[in-house]
Amino acid sequence: MKHLLNLLAAVALLIWGTHLVRTGILRVFGANLRQLIAHSVSSRFTAVLSGIGVTAVVQSSTATALIVSSFVGQGLVGLPAALAVMLGADVGTSVMAVVFSMDLSWLSPLFIFVGVVLFISRKDTAVGRVGRVLIGLGLMLLALRLITESTTVLTQSPTVRTLLGALTSDLLLEIFTGAVLAIVSYSSLATVLLTAALAGSGGIPADVALGLVLGANLGSGVLAVLTTLKANVQTRQVPLGNLFFKIIGVIIMTPLTGLWLQHVRPHVPETATLVVLFHLAFNIVVGIVCIGLTGTVSRAVQRLLPPENTQQSTAGARPQHLDPSALATPSLAISCAAREALHQADVVESMLLGLHTVIRTDDLKLAEDLRKLDDEVDGLYSAIKYYMTKISREALDEREGRRWADIISFTINMEQIGDIIERVLIDIEDKKIKKGRQFSEAGMEEINELHARLIDNLRLAMSVFLNGSVRDAQKLLEEKARFRDLEHAYSATHLARLSDNTVQSIETSSLHIDLISELKRINSLLCSVAYPILESAGALAPSRLRSMTDRT
Repeated sequence: MKHLLNLLAAVALLIWGTHLVRTGILRVFGANLRQLIAHSVSSRFTAVLSGIGVTAVVQSSTATALIVSSFVGQGLVGLPAALAVMLGADVGTSVMAVVFSMDLSWLSPLFIFVGVVLFISRKDTAVGRVGRVLIGLGLMLLALRLITESTTVLTQSPTVRTLLGALTSDLLLEIFTGAVLAIVSYSSLATVLLTAALAGSGGIPADVALGLVLGANLGSGVLAVLTTLKANVQTRQVPLGNLFFKIIGVIIMTPLTGLWLQHVRPHVPETATLVVLFHLAFNIVVGIVCIGLTGTVSRAVQRLLPPENTQQSTAGARPQHLDPSALATPSLAISCAAREALHQADVVESMLLGLHTVIRTDDLKLAEDLRKLDDEVDGLYSAIKYYMTKISREALDEREGRRWADIISFTINMEQIGDIIERVLIDIEDKKIKKGRQFSEAGMEEINELHARLIDNLRLAMSVFLNGSVRDAQKLLEEKARFRDLEHAYSATHLARLSDNTVQSIETSSLHIDLISELKRINSLLCSVAYPILESAGALAPSRLRSMTDRT
């Protein structure tokens, strides 16, 4: 029992080490890797090479699949090119399996020691993340050595030998077992390395190991399909096409396992090396056979998963930029959330523009449509907030942590502005449109002036949020003071019209005062974007900072 627990612990350590390397690499180089893929799909050959390079670094074809799938989902990469990248990705992960099969155990203590020093001393920096990668590499090498030692002891047991012998009778069972292991461990690389270590120590026969390798490759394709099940149709097409390639590879290579053992084994005496070379050969054969089939497979996938009808869905019906694959790269995920926050602000701008139209034209149908947009603003806020909670705060440096907080604050403000506009629309319907009342000409001019400034300030606030310009942030605060002065002035002139017994002003007095007050509230929410920018730049006056504290 003790030796079995040691083996299970070593397997868990191998999976955890693979996870540390994958997430660490994505956090350090994620944005650059995505740019490499995006700029390397001009031809099938370069697409395959980019897939090999990226996956050799990330050590996960599943992670590459998620990145490429997101590109297809956003319309940045065509499906045939994305499938070519995936062919290269599978070759890349098999190359890394060959590297790890070598006796590199002497590097394990060095990697772990250096990695821990870097991670602890510079935890929230790129150096600390590189340390995380080194720790993962060290743990993987250590785990492979522990697996070999534990398996050597276990295979001396007659019971274990009997159980392992049962696997030799059914190739389909071996393929199924390998696929399950790859899905459970979230890594075909870890499964292949485990299989090679077991075979090298005599834990399982070589023919069983080859069956498990076939299953691991099939399982990695299934894993990518399962990971993207909830994504849009375009995103799900890439993993499905890659799964077709895996199935073709299994069909081709299954009858060749006997020939591999017969002709290659005499030249490769080490069983572990024989296994990982079979894994490499599998993916090279799949790449050669299927590189010319990317167009055919993409058409078949598009028939099975036809693109969504864009005419039936509005541009704002769902979040457009919240890429799940970017979550492994926190800095990139923050950029995705910022883009979605601007999308939310675009919807708010549509509501503000429509509000002015309702005030001028008394269009009840438009008012109803605008109030429905508030549900969309709320939905985007919820989606962004949920996405942000999935970003690892520990992986963010100080600047990224501030950006995280700024995005949350911005989306909250947009959600509150949407609620205010909805309340204003209800008041206009009840107090103006349904009662057939109109603002006085002077009152309408005041509303026009405030509304025009509000639209300008919204666009300026979006610019400040996007670019973090200190000069624009200062301008936004100046606009806040100017808007406040106008609101006071227009309230006074409205009271003067009441004194003159202007009928229209009397009938709409309550609505007019409430409206300009709500517009001021909206403007204050917009201008609050400037405070964190100015505070971080040290450009916020102490008196202003105190007034902010007093208000809170």
